[in-house]
Amino acid sequence: MLAETNRAPFDFVEGESELVSGYNVEYSGGGFAVIFIAEYSSILLRRVIRAAIFFGGNEALIGVFMMVFAVFFVVIRASLPRLRYDKLMSLCWTVLLCVILMASVCVVVLVRVYVR
Repeated sequence: MLAETNRAPFDFVEGESELVSGYNVEYSGGGFAVIFIAEYSSILLRRVIRAAIFFGGNEALIGVFMMVFAVFFVVIRASLPRLRYDKLMSLCWTVLLCVILMASVCVVVLVRVYVR
């Protein structure tokens, strides 16, 4: 969820060039604003869709859910450092893949045992 937004700590496109802002260095004023408005509106749209799916149209819960995730995104961006690409790939291939495979095996075993 967080990695799909291309925000820190997962902003590998911007992190390639540390001296300047990355891919958007060629834009100034209006172009720069449009890029950032598009990024934040995609984050907002994903939160709205996620809230509508989880809470099914209850406007009060959708508003609370959106505010909680807005605070979540700001806190994560402010507190976590940018990840190195090689460390992230190592984490994915050595830790997360093993966790996913073990969880899949556990689900298959539980289904075989309890769905008879």
